[in-house]
Amino acid sequence: MDAGQLETELQAVLDGHGLPVPDTYDAAPESLEPVVLRKNVCYIVLGILLNEQGEVLMIQEAKRACYGKWYLPAGRMELGETILEALKREVKEETGLECEPGTLLVVEERGPCWIRFTFLAEPKGALGGFLKAAQDADAESLQAKWWDRESPLPLRGKDILPLIDVAVRYRANPWHPITLPKEMPCSVISQRVVATFVNSSKDLWVLQNTVGKPHLPVTVCNMSPTELRSSIKVAIYRLIKQCILLPQVQLKTHGILGLQHLGKDPVVKCDGVCFNVLVTVTHANQRLCDTPPELHGEDFQWLRVEEGTLKSALLQRLSTFAVVPIYS
Repeated sequence: MDAGQLETELQAVLDGHGLPVPDTYDAAPESLEPVVLRKNVCYIVLGILLNEQGEVLMIQEAKRACYGKWYLPAGRMELGETILEALKREVKEETGLECEPGTLLVVEERGPCWIRFTFLAEPKGALGGFLKAAQDADAESLQAKWWDRESPLPLRGKDILPLIDVAVRYRANPWHPITLPKEMPCSVISQRVVATFVNSSKDLWVLQNTVGKPHLPVTVCNMSPTELRSSIKVAIYRLIKQCILLPQVQLKTHGILGLQHLGKDPVVKCDGVCFNVLVTVTHANQRLCDTPPELHGEDFQWLRVEEGTLKSALLQRLSTFAVVPIYS
């Protein structure tokens, strides 16, 4: 791949666009099977809606296990849904309000078999439904209300409090561009890895795979329930280990630049998700910092990014952590 081609692909990733996932992967477990929702993977969508007073929209649970407790509107994705369709449905069912997704805020995983997507969203105007009252209670929720985040409220779990804090801070001062899923198919949980090296002079290199049609490398998560260390970050580590001698380098996963998912094709299994992930590689020995780590084998190479606007944009995303965080 020449510099122009790589720059085009990098720009698409930085802009949050999806790119076709290759038929073969650059780092994959020995056993690989398509991801099927509700069979070997569970996706959760969670919506954080804030009003002009900074109050957060909460729902009172109707489930027996947490009856009467309060939580953010959330639930499992259903077969045939996109991620955003699932978010809109869950918010409508549990709060009575329709919403407009704003941006992805956080991705959490308990291994790749359980992934929760947290979004900042906005309630729609007067035609966007009515806030669910106690007399509207059903199997989805008992009621909904706006919470000032200070009044005592029996919560189903405190795990949502850091997420609410992230939403409040992001709305006040967004630190990454709006990031929403692109509707493009993927059959596995994969990561397109933007692995970067930056020296003290701010020269910038990006790792590419040169086998077949050159591309930003793609790695795949191990979905085996017996693989205890299977995760998005472990899959990225496996890729880097394949082409760079470890522990001679240190690896930092910053977060997500974008993601793609489809979930609608009844013929082709496409319940998977592809994350575009920003990573930095540094020398373990800080004195060796002028050039990228040496690669072994011929499948990968470092390509120096020279184009000014693209280089500045990538350096800015790296220096300010302008990505969606991954919590494992």
